[in-house]
Amino acid sequence: FTPAVHHSLDIKARDLGLKINPAAHIFTLPIEAGFVGGDNVGVILAEEPHCQDAIQLIIDIGTNGELVLGNRKRLISSSCATGPALEGAQIEFGMRAAPGAIERVIIDPETFDVDYKVIGRDAWKNYSSLDDMQAKGICGSGILDAVAQLFLAGIVEKSGAFSKTLDSERFRIQPETGMKAFVLAWAQETSINKDIVITQQDVRHIQLAKASIYTGCKLMMRKMGVERVDCVKVAGAFGSHVDCKLALVMGMFPDCAIDRITSVGNAAGDGCRAALLDRNKRLAADRIARQVEYMELTLEEDFQIQLMEAIHLPHMKDKFDHLEDLLPT
Repeated sequence: FTPAVHHSLDIKARDLGLKINPAAHIFTLPIEAGFVGGDNVGVILAEEPHCQDAIQLIIDIGTNGELVLGNRKRLISSSCATGPALEGAQIEFGMRAAPGAIERVIIDPETFDVDYKVIGRDAWKNYSSLDDMQAKGICGSGILDAVAQLFLAGIVEKSGAFSKTLDSERFRIQPETGMKAFVLAWAQETSINKDIVITQQDVRHIQLAKASIYTGCKLMMRKMGVERVDCVKVAGAFGSHVDCKLALVMGMFPDCAIDRITSVGNAAGDGCRAALLDRNKRLAADRIARQVEYMELTLEEDFQIQLMEAIHLPHMKDKFDHLEDLLPT
């Protein structure tokens, strides 16, 4: 996919038929490549990795994950197809981040009891009556929490498969599909009068999404010639609500000190606002878009092998030293 225009555009509102001051200017940020657009340039404007000595890894998570790696000496970008699973789609009880969506999950590794929080309610389930929860489904941050907690509790194995030795009333085989599932919320806690479950297929979708991001990060680091990053920044609407420690447990990005992993919110929007208010930022945007090296991940010879290894939790081979005391043996 080759874009017709890479550079920024400055167009009069009247030429676009916008009903504002007809002499107003409409400015669009430049793009880096076909699948890394102006929103990624906005992220760079906001976080300024090109002005830092530290090696930063910035991950903007959506249906496509845009990745930026580097510092003032060199920047590499890429795009990975995470799919919509991290936004709640393709999940059995997935939904958008709206009132009633389960957004946080904790599972007791001894009893397998589940505590959770829904959007629109401050109190967690353990501090509420069951009738008050009215859960409707699971949003992206909730499904990520749930899969990570299932793994930490030993309910899901390193391969992503449900444990064959699991003995709990929350674990079941769904009669209509024959698929294994784990109950997060019983029917009496929900507004849909159904048990809200995490299925084996849900776990697989999340594995594929996180493996795509990890593989992109790893291949970029290899091209950059670095084995570690100094910090990881998770951007995007989804990134604002991610539990960074649990994301690392899942193996969503390479090992890093947990206190060096931060959520930076809607960095693309912040970059757009900066460009709106500062003409110098608009000039900088065109320079940045030309300087960033775009990497096409699928052209890497071992892309498929790297992807398959990254499907395991947190990874088939790579070490996560900062999680040594946390991961199940």
